[in-house]
Amino acid sequence: MPKTSRITTEPPTPPVQMSGADILIQSLVNAGVDTIFAYPGGFSIPLHQSMTRFRDKIRVILPRQEQGGGFAAQGYARSTGKIGVCMTTSGPGATNLVTTIADAKLDSVPMLAITGQVGIPAIGSDAFQETPMIEICRGITKHHYLVTDVESVARVVREAIHVATTGRPGPVLIDIPRNIQVAQCIPNFNAEMDLPGYSAEMPEPSSDALEEIADAIRKAKCPVLYVGGGIISSESAAELRKFAELTQIPVTTTMMALSAFPRTHPLALGMLGMHGTAYANHAVHDCDLLLAFGVRFDDRVTGKVSEFAKHATIVHVDIDQSEINKVKQANIAVVGDVKAVLQGLTKKFANSPSGTSIEQWHKKIEQWKNDMPMDSFNTGGGMDSHNITPQYAITELWKATKDRATIITTGVGQHQMWTAQFYQFDTPRTWLSSAGLGTMGFGLPSAMGAKVANPDKLVIDVDGDGSFQMNIQEMATCHCEKIPIKVLMLNNQHLGMVMQWEDRFFQSNRAQTYLGPIDHPETYGKGTGIGPETRYPDYVAIATGYGWGALHVSEKSELPGAIKQMIDAPGSFLLDVTVPYQEHVLPMIPAGATLQDMIRR
Repeated sequence: MPKTSRITTEPPTPPVQMSGADILIQSLVNAGVDTIFAYPGGFSIPLHQSMTRFRDKIRVILPRQEQGGGFAAQGYARSTGKIGVCMTTSGPGATNLVTTIADAKLDSVPMLAITGQVGIPAIGSDAFQETPMIEICRGITKHHYLVTDVESVARVVREAIHVATTGRPGPVLIDIPRNIQVAQCIPNFNAEMDLPGYSAEMPEPSSDALEEIADAIRKAKCPVLYVGGGIISSESAAELRKFAELTQIPVTTTMMALSAFPRTHPLALGMLGMHGTAYANHAVHDCDLLLAFGVRFDDRVTGKVSEFAKHATIVHVDIDQSEINKVKQANIAVVGDVKAVLQGLTKKFANSPSGTSIEQWHKKIEQWKNDMPMDSFNTGGGMDSHNITPQYAITELWKATKDRATIITTGVGQHQMWTAQFYQFDTPRTWLSSAGLGTMGFGLPSAMGAKVANPDKLVIDVDGDGSFQMNIQEMATCHCEKIPIKVLMLNNQHLGMVMQWEDRFFQSNRAQTYLGPIDHPETYGKGTGIGPETRYPDYVAIATGYGWGALHVSEKSELPGAIKQMIDAPGSFLLDVTVPYQEHVLPMIPAGATLQDMIRR
């Protein structure tokens, strides 16, 4: 008799109970998260214990302060477009994240902040290290959760990542009590999301709206493309360039969008606003059509709102309906994905002339560029040929790095503005800076996160001595976690931007803006020109103590070689560059002022 085969079926694997902490970490892994910046504490211990069981799937980086972890998560997110994840314990650990959450909200960065919390029975009792994080962060998150049921952990994580990364990106907070972390259940990782009223679907721009915009373009004699961070978030830099080249419309960018359009392109006007190029501000002032794509008309751009582009028809395209007509009334408004709008407009002009000739407009702009180049605004603080001016330092850095894949981060202050003015970005997601909140201390930890996400790229933090000290402890993280970044520090011994305002609007009266030792307190603050005669602190010694390479330069002739040494160093490296404290960031349009108030000298 022929043999008969016997088919056997393995019994199904029985469902396994998991702790809330394990469910949370597994949910992150399921979502593709590969890195967490996490600082442990009493009410997040179970989460950290869980992460040790996922060592082969997720990298946990220990920052030296929670704010450093939050900004590192931002560096990861801003340089990739993926979600950045940070974690901390309750109380002071959680509140140390608040600044980074607010920063991510204003700059539309997809970030997930996970905070431990006291056990549910203790909430509201002023227990040890209890802070009401949901109430604290209600106005600075895109969404937030206090997890009260272990069975909802998997769903909450899925929802949080979905909300943070869709529509207009932003930070989401998950506050998880300790008893939920240790409670157990059989998880449902595919539980349906419960987000009533939230939709990630972006409406397609209507053909009527596109035709209305196209008609305005055809009629315009002096059009300008004013583009913001939405170009970066929507990954539409290529579409922007194609549309601009097709229509020959000049492009000016906000600080958030500096890398969205090549700075060396003939149509590039550079950054506009308070410290933008003079020719960008003149072009916006004189334009008859302003195509505002992915922007929010920030006050540092507009100055006096009623005078901003006052003669122009304004077309405003933004993914967030709340931004439409919030600051500046639009003549044509489209709520939707700027990428789809650019694609639709490009199709309309692909086989037809753009309309009115704008050749005279280009000639006018070229004349402004010739009459008011950026290098004409040096204030003379570095007139001595031996001195290293900040403008020269940034230009030399760009020359040394322009032919290789480089990401630049900055702190906040004068150095940030000089970098925005003189480093010529040409690739999206290579410029990371705190724009909306303007947080000092952003540069070093964000560079750390960017390097983790982009190990094959050169990552350089351009910082000021004041801003750098805000999160200087992250030098230890870079050394211990083997994250080789570079820091070019423009050291003027002052809180430079505040000092500049003292010089311009407060008769040079120094009020706690000098960072060096005050040898003559009786004269300090009297406008006597106290400066960094003594180099303090010794950053080379500090960097060496953290295991970094380091070098100090003060002579102009030394700088190119020093930059090369910094770049070629195998590990993390700090280049401390002495620059004149008298130098100001110019041009400058004072807050709330107009183009006519521009300071040139």
